[in-house]
Amino acid sequence: MITARQAKLLDFLIKEYILTSEPVSSKALKKACSLDVCGATIRNDLQALTEQGFITQPHTSAGRIPTQRAYQYFAQKLEIERQNQLENFIMQQVREAHEEMEREMRHMQEIMRALEQDNIFNILNILDKWHKNQI
Repeated sequence: MITARQAKLLDFLIKEYILTSEPVSSKALKKACSLDVCGATIRNDLQALTEQGFITQPHTSAGRIPTQRAYQYFAQKLEIERQNQLENFIMQQVREAHEEMEREMRHMQEIMRALEQDNIFNILNILDKWHKNQI
C-alpha cells in the first residue's frame, strides 16, 4: 500500500516519464510536486516505491522510471477518475431533470387551480408564461 505522498510522487513520475522518456530525478520530483519535505524523504519514498515494484532505477546515478505495475496502477486510477466523472455527470443530469419536472409540475398545478376557478384569462396567462420559459 502506498501513502498519499508516494501516490503523488508516482503520478508525477509516470506523467513526466511519459512526456520525456527520461528517468525522473528526486530533485525534479521535489520541485514539481511542491511537497514540504526534504529531498531525503522523497528519496525514502522512492525507495519504498522501488521495493513495492512501482519504479526502478536503470543505474545508480540515474533517476527513476515506472514499471509495468506503475502503469497498471496509473491506468486503474484514470479509470476510477473517469467513472467518477461519469457518475457526477449522470447525477447532474438527474438533478437538472428533476428540477425541470418540478417546474413543470408547478405550472400544471397553476393550470389546474385556474381550471377549478373556471378562469380562462388566468389559464391563458399561465400558458403564456410556460411557453416563454420553453423558448
